[in-house]
Amino acid sequence: MLACLDLEGVLLPEIWIAFAEKTGIEKLKLTTREIPNYDELMQGRLKILKENNLKLIDIENVIKTLSPLAGAIDFLDWLKSEFQVIILSDTFYQFVGSLMKSLGNPTLFCHELIVDDNGTISDYKLRQKDGKTKAVSALKGLNFKVIAAGDSYNDTGMLQEADAGILFCPPDNVIKEFPQFPVTRNYEEFKKALLDIRTDLNQKF
Repeated sequence: MLACLDLEGVLLPEIWIAFAEKTGIEKLKLTTREIPNYDELMQGRLKILKENNLKLIDIENVIKTLSPLAGAIDFLDWLKSEFQVIILSDTFYQFVGSLMKSLGNPTLFCHELIVDDNGTISDYKLRQKDGKTKAVSALKGLNFKVIAAGDSYNDTGMLQEADAGILFCPPDNVIKEFPQFPVTRNYEEFKKALLDIRTDLNQKF
């Protein structure tokens, strides 16, 4: 059985929020929790970076100060002992290399930034649109049972596509719009939900 997890907000802190706090630019705190349309969100971010002459190195310097969420490393070690694990994220490979090392380099599917010779982020390249949902669909097509978990709007597609979905520390607006998914608030609750769902799925199939 596969566990497919979001990355930021589940195992890592939100990189854009950390960068917003460092720069003092409040609009960079917006995530898919507030703006479900990912392209709208990213185009807004790129515009802010350009207006403020902020480059990839500026974001990387903030990322160097970040660590996985408290308890995330132990949780992921436990998860890998119980399930096959794939991280499905809307982050970028250029952002998370060092942080993924600290998590033991689990398999990660995400996107790429387009960076010019001056280090300016000019655009981004999706692996494919709605990649999380399509990845889960493809894995199910290979006859895997899939439990998906995330915290935000951009995770709800894969949660709906999976055999079962779990919300981890979501905002109230996501809970209200997607009441069908169990809500977990810490890693112990998360573990219990995963094991309970696995038991249910094994009884059904």
